[in-house]
Amino acid sequence: MDMSSDISELSRIVFSYPAIDNHSHAFLREEYRDSTPFEGLITEANLNTDQAKCDAASTMACFRATAQLAKLYGLGADADWETVKRFRSQVPYDQLCRSCMAPTHIQCILIDDGLGSGEKVYPYRWHDQFTASPTKRIVRVEALAEDILKRAIEFQIEKKELAPSTLLERFLFTMDTALRTAAADGEVAGFKSVACYRTGLDVGIVSSITDDAQAHQLLTRLSLIYMTNQMLRLAHKPINDYIVNATMRIAGEAGKPVQFHTGLGDNDITLTLSSPAHLQPLIKAYPGTKVVLLHSSYPFTKEAGYLTSVYDNVYLDFGEIFPFLSADGQRQVIREVLDLAPTNKIMWSTDGHYWPESYYLGTLQARQALFEVLESSIRRWELTLPQAIGIVKRAFFENANRIYGLGLEPQFS
Repeated sequence: MDMSSDISELSRIVFSYPAIDNHSHAFLREEYRDSTPFEGLITEANLNTDQAKCDAASTMACFRATAQLAKLYGLGADADWETVKRFRSQVPYDQLCRSCMAPTHIQCILIDDGLGSGEKVYPYRWHDQFTASPTKRIVRVEALAEDILKRAIEFQIEKKELAPSTLLERFLFTMDTALRTAAADGEVAGFKSVACYRTGLDVGIVSSITDDAQAHQLLTRLSLIYMTNQMLRLAHKPINDYIVNATMRIAGEAGKPVQFHTGLGDNDITLTLSSPAHLQPLIKAYPGTKVVLLHSSYPFTKEAGYLTSVYDNVYLDFGEIFPFLSADGQRQVIREVLDLAPTNKIMWSTDGHYWPESYYLGTLQARQALFEVLESSIRRWELTLPQAIGIVKRAFFENANRIYGLGLEPQFS
């Protein structure tokens, strides 16, 4: 058997097969293209100091991204990070976006449009110009809840109805209605929770908080904060746990997945509470609701793979590690994903955000890493070529297409 022809065919499929990006965020609008430090492309660190930017630019991830972007831009091999930044800031924005998106072969994007940048980013359907299939929404439930609570507080103030019980009832009713409306919306592919950032993944199982004295006190406090400085952030366990439970229940009834941020994040998370293992009681409580563990759950990938292997309703996204980890780190994560997770339950994403380069690097590096891991397995006679190709097609397209009910056919560009 000519193994070289098998490897060549695997390479062709890996680097050209259409992809569904099952979790990403919107591009910055052209007028805001340089409003956020570009180092956010390769790190989750808060970049509010020169030292943080220097640290990010000193990583293996940045060295590799620099070389790959320099090649994309047609710069010399000796271009450094600052040269790359200067060059990309001068390229016409439409040209920049298209040059980054064209090589990705992304057919469909599922965009979490609740990242919090408001007017600085484009609406989700704007991204349709780069894909063969329409973009779909992922509803971030904590952002939805904050908007609803703000409106409820403003209504209470206007009507001079400041009773906490009335505020709570209005909030819960409106939240339930909004979740059901989103679940019935054909533009919405699923939901996402960032409980990991707010109170941790040890989400309690609750069905009601109408009689919860602590919830009433928290709403009173939140109302006072909002009336004082117009700021509101839900990071209070009784309320956040209820929001997640309500989402799980309603999403399950509608057959739509719930994504969870797990693992890799900025310093706003409590690392010990970001392991998906904490979600086990919630997973068991809602066996009819599809749960997607985002971001490879890094560094808790083994725990995520375990959950994916033993619960019918759990799926694993291997995203965000591109381009945040070194090439060796990415290959190791994919190996850990494949250690135990069924290959009909894994999905890929860029976690692309703000910059078109995040989509480019997130795709290029994912394809490279998956190819290298599968190539190695073929060379060791652990996989046949058809088995490896099946993994590629499922990971990049078929699984997300099925799990999110997209009903797409792969389109080759």
